[in-house]
Amino acid sequence: MNSKQTKTDELFGAEIKHLPFKELVKRIGPGLIATGIVIGPGAITTSAMLGGNYGYSLIWLLIPIIFMGITFMMVTNRLAIITGMPTLHAIRKYYGPAASGFVGISLFLACLFFTMGNISGTGAGVSLITGLNWKIGSAFMIAVVIYCYFTKNVYSKVEKVITACILGMILAFYTTLIGVGGPDWSELGSGLTGFEIPEGGLTTALAFISTNAAVTTGIYSTYLGKEKKWKKEDLFNGVMLTDAIVHITSVILISGAIILVGAIVLFPTGEKIDAPAQLAALLVPIMGNAAKYIMGIALLGAGFSSLLGNTQRGMVLLNAGFDKEVGLESRVIRIGCLICLVFAMIVCYSYGGSPTQLILIANVATSVATPVAGFFILLLLWRNDVNKGYKKPTVLRICMTVSYIFVLLMTFSALKIQIPKLINAVLSLF
Repeated sequence: MNSKQTKTDELFGAEIKHLPFKELVKRIGPGLIATGIVIGPGAITTSAMLGGNYGYSLIWLLIPIIFMGITFMMVTNRLAIITGMPTLHAIRKYYGPAASGFVGISLFLACLFFTMGNISGTGAGVSLITGLNWKIGSAFMIAVVIYCYFTKNVYSKVEKVITACILGMILAFYTTLIGVGGPDWSELGSGLTGFEIPEGGLTTALAFISTNAAVTTGIYSTYLGKEKKWKKEDLFNGVMLTDAIVHITSVILISGAIILVGAIVLFPTGEKIDAPAQLAALLVPIMGNAAKYIMGIALLGAGFSSLLGNTQRGMVLLNAGFDKEVGLESRVIRIGCLICLVFAMIVCYSYGGSPTQLILIANVATSVATPVAGFFILLLLWRNDVNKGYKKPTVLRICMTVSYIFVLLMTFSALKIQIPKLINAVLSLF
């Protein structure tokens, strides 16, 4: 890079004004798709378990999720803009094909396990609404997902469907939260400032964090940003920051409401959740017999939006790791998604255990993938040659380092407990 280009880049951000709100709304979108992927049946189940099993005591986890969620999105999108490449392509350039391939495989496996959880959750939603066997319901919804994959303007369709699902989930859970009288504000305050993990709660806490604030989400947003045709200007005009805030706000609005409803409705009863369909109990106090239908719609929306986006995410990240085609409408992505869905269906339909065990595997897989991918992202962020021509991102570097250390501590602590359970769960699949 010559001196003239360096000077231009250094001044680049200062020359660009923030877009007005109306224009920002038009330019955001990847964050909403990421929310639809994050808030699947696994996230709903984990949030309900958090509130139902531990009351308000783990509500403070929303604070690091806000911090980490925005950090991961901003760091990955910044690196994509200044390197001119999405995350895995940048890892490949600076650390070689072995590194990018390894990260791509680890992220793909995490997404594949989540697809299994999404299939069972989507089927549970259809079952609650219609009374059909969950396998029949999930098979029908998978057919709809495949149709979406093989039509034109995939990105636009995915964005609209997921936005509608998110709004529906927010409405359902906040209607219930208001209907049950709202939270106990004293208990809520204590939970937000307690910063303690009750005995036996570490695994659930890790599952909640790894679902709602994963590096995987930020990495995939760099490829969605490419589909959205984000440009360098969007790093400085408020688009990427707004998109990250919209993403984490929608995640917190949904997950937070589910935790609170679980704490109010389930915690006093001591009821344990073994399957996503049991979540209808959350809505019974205010919606009575209609609860199963409302929860069925919520689970269906969550499962469908997550199934639609997550399967694509896994294939895009796998292909990116090996420098293959990543366009959502490319033949290799579409065929890959189809193969993943068929494989996940076979595993889910032949599995005889509780659906929450599949969710457990998915959460653990993600908690392992996050430190792997996060390591290379952290290295990229601290490289002087990567940031050449731009002001050093000191605040982002500190935030990313703190987030990564927090993830490592949580992951290693939980895996000591979880690995034996994971091995048993995997063995039970066969």
